[in-house]
Amino acid sequence: MPGVAQRYAEIRALLPPVWRSLPRRVLGAAGGLGLAFPAVTRLVPGGADAGLALALLRSAAVAFALGLAFLLDDPARQITAVVPVRRTVRTGLRLALVVPQAALGWGAALLLVPGKIRPPAADVSLEAAVIAALALAGAMAAVRFTEEPQPGPGVAAALLAGTVLAVLLPERWALFAAVGAPGWAAHQRWAALLVLSLPAGAALLPEPTARRLPLVRAHR
Repeated sequence: MPGVAQRYAEIRALLPPVWRSLPRRVLGAAGGLGLAFPAVTRLVPGGADAGLALALLRSAAVAFALGLAFLLDDPARQITAVVPVRRTVRTGLRLALVVPQAALGWGAALLLVPGKIRPPAADVSLEAAVIAALALAGAMAAVRFTEEPQPGPGVAAALLAGTVLAVLLPERWALFAAVGAPGWAAHQRWAALLVLSLPAGAALLPEPTARRLPLVRAHR
């Protein structure tokens, strides 16, 4: 199948430059911070309580997501915009290289919290997945609708602002509830946010047709 072989060859050729273009320092710093937060639970004299453990894990989730907000930063964006490989493929490679590492980092963050004070892993992992998905969707939206080659700082600022607003929501609409509190059922809202953010991110992956047409004409 020539088409499949050609696509495989394109991806293999793209891997080294895509890997070199990743914002590895930002991702590394975010990952380190994401692991440092839950590690505090093992350093607190007398041991941390469940409330602190939950707050630290949520802070870790935000830290990992802040790193993902920079994933699509590319100083050479104006050059790569005219390469024959579609943006969907280029972005997909970045996601494939980084998201599994972020997932492993989150798993390590969970394990750093002692089991007796660790919040329900599935629920808090859902929160982390939603925050990460929103960060990625924000980065994709910035790349699709602006010409900014490095939208990461703006996306990260918006993510932080959104997190603060979510923390300040009244109890009736609270997302960040304590374990066992009536608002813990808010994880149904987290699930709804995940269902909405994933297809939204997928829809933002391709380059707009209106933007591609002038490029196609320019190469005729």
